[in-house]
Amino acid sequence: MWALWVIAVLFLTVGSVGEGRAEDALGTRPLLTIAGKDLHTILPPDCHILIDPHSIEQFLDVLDGNPPDWGLVYGQGHHDPALDERLFTLNRERDAKRAGNPALRQLIAFVWFGELSRYDAEAAGFRVVLGPKLTPTRWGVVRFKYEDLSGELVAKASATLQIELEQRFARGESIDITVVMAGRLDPDEAVVYDFSHDQEGLGVIMPVVKVERLDYLLTNK
Repeated sequence: MWALWVIAVLFLTVGSVGEGRAEDALGTRPLLTIAGKDLHTILPPDCHILIDPHSIEQFLDVLDGNPPDWGLVYGQGHHDPALDERLFTLNRERDAKRAGNPALRQLIAFVWFGELSRYDAEAAGFRVVLGPKLTPTRWGVVRFKYEDLSGELVAKASATLQIELEQRFARGESIDITVVMAGRLDPDEAVVYDFSHDQEGLGVIMPVVKVERLDYLLTNK
C-alpha cells in the first residue's frame, strides 16, 4: 500500500493557497462514516457512480462502443518502433468518434485510496494522502485521473471522531479512507489509452475527469 503513497506524492502537488480560496473549499471536507453502498445518498441523483467493474464497463460501452484490439495495437511491444504511433492513432480516432457523445457531459463519481495523516491543528483537520485505484475490467485496467484538484486535502472530523482517530494513531494504526471524486470528463482528452509499464501487453484506460466535488469516507472504522 505504501508504494501507492509514493506514487501519489509524485502525482499530487499541493501548493500553498490563501485562506478562503475556492481550491481550499474543494479539498476540505467532512470525514463521513457512511458505508460505500450508501454513497448514492450524498451525491446528486444524476451522478453515475463508477466504482465497480460492471458500472465502469457500462459507461465505457456508452462512451466508446467497444474495447480496442489491444494485441493488434501492442504488436511487438515496447521494442516495436511503431507502438507509439499506433497508440497515438488509437487515441485520436477515439477522441474524434466520441465527439458530441452525451456521456461526455454526465456527472460521474470514482474513487481513489486515501490515508489520513495525523491531526493538523493549523488546518483543523487530518491531512489526506492519495493513491490511485486500479480496476480490472473487460476493457483493460481502468485508472481514473483527475484535473482541477489543487490546494490542501483536509478531512474534518467531529470532536468525538477526532479523539477516536487520535487514539488509533497513538496505537500505531494506519487509517485508510476512500476518497470519492465527482466531476465530468475533460472534453478535449476524455479518455487516454495506454499500456501498463509493469505488465507486458496489459491495456490501461485512463478517463480524465475535471473534479467538481470531493467526499471522504472512513473505510475501517
